[in-house]
Amino acid sequence: MPDSLPDSLTTRGTTAPAVVLLATTPAGRLACPEGTLLDRLDGQLGVLPVRDVQVLTPGGGLGADLRGVAKIARTAGGAVAVLPADLVAHTEALALLLEHPAHDTGALVSLEATAGPLRPPVRVESGAVVAAGSSFHIVPEANATFRGLLQAAEPDLTTLAEVAEELAELADTGKLGPVTPVEAVDLLLVGLVRSGVKVRAAPLGPLHADRVVGQHAADVAVERLAEVDEDRVRLDTSVKDDDGFFATFFVSTWTRHLIKPAARLGLTPNTVTGVSVGLAALAAVWFSAGTPGGRLLGAALFYLSFALDCLDGQLARYTRTFSPLGAWVDGMADRLKEYAVYVGLAFGAADPGIWPLAVAAMILQVVRHALDHSFAGAPAAAGPRARSLEESADAAAPKGLIALARRVERLPAARRLKRMVVLPIGERTALICVTAAGWGARTTFVALLCWGGVAAAYQLLGRMARSVR
Repeated sequence: MPDSLPDSLTTRGTTAPAVVLLATTPAGRLACPEGTLLDRLDGQLGVLPVRDVQVLTPGGGLGADLRGVAKIARTAGGAVAVLPADLVAHTEALALLLEHPAHDTGALVSLEATAGPLRPPVRVESGAVVAAGSSFHIVPEANATFRGLLQAAEPDLTTLAEVAEELAELADTGKLGPVTPVEAVDLLLVGLVRSGVKVRAAPLGPLHADRVVGQHAADVAVERLAEVDEDRVRLDTSVKDDDGFFATFFVSTWTRHLIKPAARLGLTPNTVTGVSVGLAALAAVWFSAGTPGGRLLGAALFYLSFALDCLDGQLARYTRTFSPLGAWVDGMADRLKEYAVYVGLAFGAADPGIWPLAVAAMILQVVRHALDHSFAGAPAAAGPRARSLEESADAAAPKGLIALARRVERLPAARRLKRMVVLPIGERTALICVTAAGWGARTTFVALLCWGGVAAAYQLLGRMARSVR
């Protein structure tokens, strides 16, 4: 049965996840500088935003442990995380799930695919765990390993409880084979994935998280933690590594140095977004002047506005203060800023014939965003099982086209070129700044329509290829 830990581990908030700590194997009592591995996790959870922690102690075997998880899941009022006491991990690794404001269903994974007794194989596709293994569950084409921390969002708690109870029954009747409490969390992940629950894969990156057996393994795992600067990793992962060419090489190279100062000043991502909108408004005003100096200053202000647009996301990821509202505000601000600049450029051109081009460029952008939004929203409306089918639709799409796309996607240069072809916001910003400052509004709108038309055709063909059965 679950026992409560000391007060230092309880009642840390109402929206944070609750934690079920599986102290059901002897490894949790192995020695480390903080006392025992269980004591070490106690201290780590003490600095993370968790609602409360309940410990499952040894006594009834695997079946009893799983029923304890089920009981907690059925009575919890929010997300529930399950982790074993024999886990040696960076605090930042635990925070990837426990501190994530979405409190979604997820699993901590390493993209290192070498599986082992305490590193069951999983297959990750499109950021989700689509297959999970255990000592007797085989995973074809595994490309990652599960590292012990599992979290279930509040809507998935009923499924977690049902999976745990079903597994407990199988364990008590001997139908699971020679499994032990060590595999409890692995089996829960297998059950959730096979039940159709979408499990987000939270990749470790350079961080460490290892389950251990024996004192030597525990000592080695603890020593490995010192090899990594957790704060540096947090800063590095705040900057997207798959962003567009312009954002990666002409913006993020210097905005990354503003993240920590902004955090120390207490700036919120929404505050940075507001300043970004203000700079874009000033850019539109200067563009409307129509003079060479006005266009040059407008281009500089619009570039800085985009830089702050990148910074607000980086700051949100660093401080983990992002939210659905913030994402919506950021997206709406992007549209507002871009269209305000279109209007400013059209006014500055003092040419009535420029307005049809400005309106056409605006309509093209609306259509492109509608293409993306409708395609992304369609699988979600059909539920988790339909989402997984949609995400694997490549297998049913025209074979030659998809096979070629997959081969091209493996080449870093090709991925960069692909992101440039679709004219993301960074490339659009660069296009507007360069053409407006150098040649004027007509060149800007013609360039946007030509490149944007190619991008729209590319997007449409890609969406059709992935939707065909």
